[in-house]
Amino acid sequence: MNKMVKEQELAACVGVDWGDTKHSVHMQAMDGGRVEWLELEQKPDVLHEWVAQLRQRFQGRKVAIAIEQRKGAVIHALMMYDFLVLYPVNPKALARYREAFQTSGAKDDPGDSKLLLDLLSKHRDQLRAWIPDTIQARKLQLLCEQRRKMVHQRVALTNRITSLLKQYFPQALDWVGDIASIQCCDFLMNWPDLAAVQRVRKSTLEKFYRSHNCRKASVIDQRIAEISSACSLTGDPAIVEPLSLCVQIYATQVRTLIGAIQEFDKRIAQLFAQHADHDIFDSFPGAGDVCAPRLAAAFGTDRSRWDSASELQSHSGIAPVTERSGKALWIHHRLGCPKFIKQTFHEFADQSIRFSEWARAYYDQMRARGKDHHAALRALAYKWIRILFRCWKDRKLYDEQHYVQSLRRHGSSLIEKTA
Repeated sequence: MNKMVKEQELAACVGVDWGDTKHSVHMQAMDGGRVEWLELEQKPDVLHEWVAQLRQRFQGRKVAIAIEQRKGAVIHALMMYDFLVLYPVNPKALARYREAFQTSGAKDDPGDSKLLLDLLSKHRDQLRAWIPDTIQARKLQLLCEQRRKMVHQRVALTNRITSLLKQYFPQALDWVGDIASIQCCDFLMNWPDLAAVQRVRKSTLEKFYRSHNCRKASVIDQRIAEISSACSLTGDPAIVEPLSLCVQIYATQVRTLIGAIQEFDKRIAQLFAQHADHDIFDSFPGAGDVCAPRLAAAFGTDRSRWDSASELQSHSGIAPVTERSGKALWIHHRLGCPKFIKQTFHEFADQSIRFSEWARAYYDQMRARGKDHHAALRALAYKWIRILFRCWKDRKLYDEQHYVQSLRRHGSSLIEKTA
């Protein structure tokens, strides 16, 4: 856990409610002065001038700032200054704090900045000061997050293409190959409907498939034969023309996204190769080129950030939540958590069952107990975080055989299944 800034080191506490055009700021000096309020325009020069005034006024002493975000333009600007101690506040936490005093649901920016100041000045011991990681580590984290968003967009578009094709040109799903491939995009951009592809010569189709690394002659001949003899699902121009135009546009976007994801992969690989913990996270089964950099980004390089694996299990949302009221007891997975980090551990657990015998045995054990696929993966991710944390903390590579031997020494039921 980050070390708390001592009370006597702080010169002032500030609450900032950021906005697209203006930021509401409430501030109080630690010497007990009155609460001050001002508004700042969303302009870089205005924000940096205000920070310079803070530095001059408090002679470079520490100033704590509570802000309702962990990323974005404002926090990116404030993190540049070493005398500012940032306390990102979960929006849900602020909403609950607001409801405690305003049950009507009323909300405004000055009120929120004042609540942030009150939360910071009275409950700072319950908040975690955010200490920025190294530039390389933060760059890797942002690259991984943005790459995943690109993948989400690609999945959404390919699902939309599949849905549209089923309405007027379902045979294309058998002829284009992988729906998220360059071959599929080029096919649909050139021939978005059956009539268009049936007008093409056989030699043109053969050349197309070969240029897209489809080398198996039997597959090419089968597809061309099916194209020539295919019957249209519908010939209504009112349906075919609008939907085929949509498919062409979506295919163009998917092709662009494929290139963008490849560029992200290239930059992530270059950056991760230089990462101090590259060998540690690369040693885990199933981590690969995608999950290993994401695991490194989730842990960061600051070993003092997490005191125990349980902190990361809770922070990531992998640890379950227990709700108890009277005789009622409800245990469920966490909803309020960093979604990308939770997804990282979840997807790594999914990959690990293909490469780790004990992980596969544990997953099968959870399924045998009645857990669904995702619940079993969360349970497996919970175990993996403990192992990941210890390797990361001790700077040691993961050794599958060493862990299996540890399971054997403790008499784990997984040993029989792995054997």
